[in-house]
Amino acid sequence: MDTKAFKALSSKEGYCDPPRKKKSLLQNRPWISTLLPYCFFSLHDTAYSEILSLWAVSDRKYGGLSFSTKDTGQVLAMAGASLLVYQLVIYRWVHRILGTVNSARIASAVSILVLATYPFMTYLSGVKLSLALCSAAMMRSALAITVTTGISLLQNNAVCQEQRGTANGISTTAMSFFKSIAPVGAGALFSWAQKRQDVAFLPGDQVVFMVLNLVQLLGLISTFEPFLVLPALPE
Repeated sequence: MDTKAFKALSSKEGYCDPPRKKKSLLQNRPWISTLLPYCFFSLHDTAYSEILSLWAVSDRKYGGLSFSTKDTGQVLAMAGASLLVYQLVIYRWVHRILGTVNSARIASAVSILVLATYPFMTYLSGVKLSLALCSAAMMRSALAITVTTGISLLQNNAVCQEQRGTANGISTTAMSFFKSIAPVGAGALFSWAQKRQDVAFLPGDQVVFMVLNLVQLLGLISTFEPFLVLPALPE
């Protein structure tokens, strides 16, 4: 990877193609390469939001947490409040230290580790369970917004100012398609997992979070070369 290109993408200033040459978006490989991780992460985030509530209110015998709707709402509210604080105060330091590309990659990798702890929360109860789920949900929200923001910055860095409206419109359309199929897929996956509580390999909720992590892993892989192409600096 070109060192100059990496530094340009990691800085606060966005890079765009020089005005002497305005490439078509379909010929802009750096921009096109950001669509894949953007769609993968959007699919994962929507599916996670769908499954979290279903899993939390499910009975213990089905691998859930037996939370009430009130308890689940409190967890989601705390995660949302922490996300607001993270965006306003913390994210700029994360971006400044790690840069656009590294922050997205590291956040995606850590998110996989956090999500892998969810099935083991069924062994907890009471205050320990509430504390563990709230902590994990808050971390997961902050990591998800770090990834999404990083990919969005990469998309805007890959095109010139005059093309950003069109580029964002296309990427949002693609992302919306993946978000539209996520609830259907997540619901079907969760329903299928409820019927396999007694199997030896990945029973119940374990297979649900494994599939979620596989989607996240695909998104993480797509942030590396040759899948992700970074724009080169003009001479």
